[in-house]
Amino acid sequence: MKHTSLNRRSILAAAGLSLPGLALLSRAARAQEAQPEAGPFRFKAGNGEEVDAERGFFEVPEDRRIPGSRRIRLGYVRFVSTARNPGPPIIYLAGGPGGSGPRTAMGPRFPIFMALRAVGDVIALDQRGVGLSSTIPDRPTTTPLPAMTHAGMTAWYREEMQKAWIDWTRAGIAMSGYNTEQNADDIEDLRRHLGVDKVNLWGISYGTHLALSVLKRHPNSIGRVALASLEGQDQTIKRPAHIDMFLDRVDQLMGADPAVRAAIPDMPALMRRVHERYEANPVTVALAAENGTVDMQMGGFGIQYMASAMVANPPSLSMLPKIYQALDAGKTDVLAPLFPPPHRFFNLGGMSEAMDMASGISPERLALVTREAKTAVLGDAFNMPMPHLLGAIPGVDLGEDFRAPIRIETPALLIAGSLDGRTPLEEQAEVIAQFRNKTQVLVENAGHNVFEAHPEVQTLLVSFFGEEAVNDTRLHLPAPDFAVA
Repeated sequence: MKHTSLNRRSILAAAGLSLPGLALLSRAARAQEAQPEAGPFRFKAGNGEEVDAERGFFEVPEDRRIPGSRRIRLGYVRFVSTARNPGPPIIYLAGGPGGSGPRTAMGPRFPIFMALRAVGDVIALDQRGVGLSSTIPDRPTTTPLPAMTHAGMTAWYREEMQKAWIDWTRAGIAMSGYNTEQNADDIEDLRRHLGVDKVNLWGISYGTHLALSVLKRHPNSIGRVALASLEGQDQTIKRPAHIDMFLDRVDQLMGADPAVRAAIPDMPALMRRVHERYEANPVTVALAAENGTVDMQMGGFGIQYMASAMVANPPSLSMLPKIYQALDAGKTDVLAPLFPPPHRFFNLGGMSEAMDMASGISPERLALVTREAKTAVLGDAFNMPMPHLLGAIPGVDLGEDFRAPIRIETPALLIAGSLDGRTPLEEQAEVIAQFRNKTQVLVENAGHNVFEAHPEVQTLLVSFFGEEAVNDTRLHLPAPDFAVA
């Protein structure tokens, strides 16, 4: 997705578990894509397949609220429809924030991009500040690397973000423009650029958060939406109690295997014990670096942060019991493969942090989250870098009107995985309630990356965007096999 920064996605990449569609874009790759030409080219997917595509660009104000704001160039890849009479273009909205549409199309969702051409052009958009639309320059980290404890990481993040914001602003970047409302208006400008009356939206995670803003600001421009792993207007920061509910469901699932239950009688209790032990007495962990290794102080907060990444999808979720068993036995060497080199890990990208700070959190939800985090298994590490960055950059919060729910009449296909640990079902239920004309799909034992989890999801997407009747559906996958020592 975006270039590397302090985030859970970089943990998964280090562990060889990169989320499909959320791959980290290297500086070298970004340099190659900095000024590509518009027009036809051969698009090559990660599996080696190639297809004809078109690269396109359009310009938008960096911050429409600033008179005379500089204009920035946004890019996309278009896969032209194979239909005789194509419907509205389907715009893919990547997650993150900071995910790249074209990079997603290279991964496991490539077959879905190809299949959707049967009903319309498919547009893999790079949102502002990402990939083809990159507008925020890289900068070296200037703050010394912290201990991976709650106090250490929070202080580092706030100090480095404040320094970076000043540097980017001095470089002429209107950082205030990197928010979801401006991002939503970009979709409207893209529709005009494409010369169509309506577009359809296909998004996941943060992409659904963006889609909700588009539906609020430009409802008449949208024909249909297919959204997965929903993140609501006031859900940038997830409720720790909902994460605990998810972990309780996982523990019950583990209990179905007698061998796993015998090895770990209570998974949340094991996790709490490990977190408390290492936050009280951080240990030194040697992490791979550009030249050899670098020693990092690892506290319980760092372990919570690691777990917050790994609960997203069953392949990584299933590894957690064995990892926590090892940590409980003092075997901290299991941590090293799960973290990228610190010079990659502690590095701000700008777009994702700015988007999250602008989306913010309502005072009522903040009070709830703060109270729940005190006793939750993963504390507030799950939500890093928010609310840790609240108030670090004054004046960027979009306010309560942005976060207010709406009544949505647009036809919607809403897809969820029962083992999604990033946007748990309890969070998604609050978003689903806003849709009046909806079809729901639940994939049992799928995680956050639900689009590619079950082959039938692709069929349902094509039918839905083809305006065929699609009924509420429950699909099934095998339960994960949990690894224990």
